Amino acid sequence: MTTRATQSDKTKPATAKKSVASARPKATAETAKTKVPSPSLVTETPAVVGGSELRKKELLDMVVERTGVKKKFAKPVAEAIMDILGDALAEGRELNLHPMGKIKQQRSKEVANARVIVAKIRQSRPGNSASDNTMDTLADAAE
Repeated sequence: MTTRATQSDKTKPATAKKSVASARPKATAETAKTKVPSPSLVTETPAVVGGSELRKKELLDMVVERTGVKKKFAKPVAEAIMDILGDALAEGRELNLHPMGKIKQQRSKEVANARVIVAKIRQSRPGNSASDNTMDTLADAAE
């Protein structure tokens, strides 16, 4: 005995609810293009134009000229200072060396034959530091 399926069993009734997705208007290629914002430059970082690179020899000559100390005495001191600063940076230490500024390490990574350190330097503007104000007060008191 075989039973026959009726037409109503095979199809859904015509009064079925529409889905929410089908109620929304379909996006066309034209409407999709108008909704996408065009890329724009938000802020522009000015290019940093620096002078020539300061080498150790030039630094030593400047130290000798500024201090009046003989080069044979200034060289070991300057090299020791650079060595200590390099070690401190390698350890990830923050440097606060007035008037050079405050040097804060942002990130670092090891590469094949070197360590790359990205750091920020915050340098006070001349005449704005607290030590300058203290010196002026002391000078006024001494006069």
